[in-house]
Amino acid sequence: MAIELRGLLERTVDGLGYELVDVELSNRGKMLRLFIDKPPAGPQDAGVSGITVDDCARVSNQLARVLEVEDVDYDRLEVSSPGLDRPLKKETDFVRFVGEQARLTLRIPEGGRRNFTGVMRAVERGRLELETEGGLVSIDLANIDKARLVPKVEF
Repeated sequence: MAIELRGLLERTVDGLGYELVDVELSNRGKMLRLFIDKPPAGPQDAGVSGITVDDCARVSNQLARVLEVEDVDYDRLEVSSPGLDRPLKKETDFVRFVGEQARLTLRIPEGGRRNFTGVMRAVERGRLELETEGGLVSIDLANIDKARLVPKVEF
């Protein structure tokens, strides 16, 4: 995806008071799918705030106008919540969700493993401290290919 398009989407979403979590292009770049979240209100509000249908409609309507003005060629626009298994993309995402459980896939194996699941304990100097069943593991954020929160199951 062109950096200019991502910047345009991010500025628009941020300007409406939301956070752009991820963008997917499919169908040869003709379908734009955006995942938005509400940024934390402060240090005490670290979790997922919850996106409503009204939030998605508001962002979708504004983006449709902006994309038309900017002459961006697309056929379909979808705006939705990142879900309970929210992807973690930026260092600020990992910091925000310290204390939560995450599932990671690494680009290059560490200790013979590429997949880890554990509780994120800290993020310092570009490294994630992850508490796994086998103990504390320190992972370079640049080596993380995919990361998602593990939804809490409550009965």
